[in-house]
Parts: sequence; C-alpha cells; structure tokens
Amino acid sequence: MATLSTEELLDAFKELTLIELSEFVKAFEETFDVTAAAPVAVAAAGAPAGGAPAEEAEEKDAFDVILEAAGDKKIQVIKEVRGLTSLGLKEAKDLVEGAPKPVLEKVNKETADKAKEALEAAGATVTLK
Repeated sequence: MATLSTEELLDAFKELTLIELSEFVKAFEETFDVTAAAPVAVAAAGAPAGGAPAEEAEEKDAFDVILEAAGDKKIQVIKEVRGLTSLGLKEAKDLVEGAPKPVLEKVNKETADKAKEALEAAGATVTLK
C-alpha cells in the first residue's frame, strides 16, 4: 500500500460529504480506540487560604453540560447544540429528543457556563454537573 502525504489525505477528505467524513471519524475512533474530541485546557485552581476544609480546597475544574429538556423551541435548541458541538443535524436532533443527555463533557467552568446560557436562551433546561 502506498503511503499518502498529508496533502493527499486532505485532498481526499475535501471530496467527502460531511456525513461521509463523520462516518470515517467514527470508524477511525473504533479502529484505533481513540476519540477525536477537541482537547480542553483546564486552569489549575489556586491554593485555598488558611484552614479551609479539604473539600473546599478541591475546586471542581471539569463540568458536564446536561440537556434536561428541549422546551418549546426544539429547533432553536438543536441549532445551539450543533453550534456547541461538532454534531451533524441528525445527531444533534437525536441528542435533543433523547434528553436528558450530556451535550458537553469534562469542559472548564467558563465553557460550561457559556453553553448553559446559550442553551437556556434557546429555551432548553440545562444542568451542570
């Protein structure tokens, strides 16, 4: 088998539809037991002052954004889910209709808050865990 250069691979991917590319990514993840999720930078929490209990010292730095319910404006919620994730229309629709489901997992506080605000503005019920 001939080895393809990065440019040749990119040219091949440019010819694929989004659905074909999504199927390729899923197959790649399954074959190599990896995930293609974008890495998320997590800020380190500073040391607490004085005699604070250990539970308070460990500030939570990874959050899951859970869609509890889509509400009345399901189409707007689907659009927001697509904007927050790399999901296609069908996958986003299935996620919204299958609520409660996680939209984003293990993201930093700022990203989780922004996602929650955007989804709630679209009419969804959202919780952070």
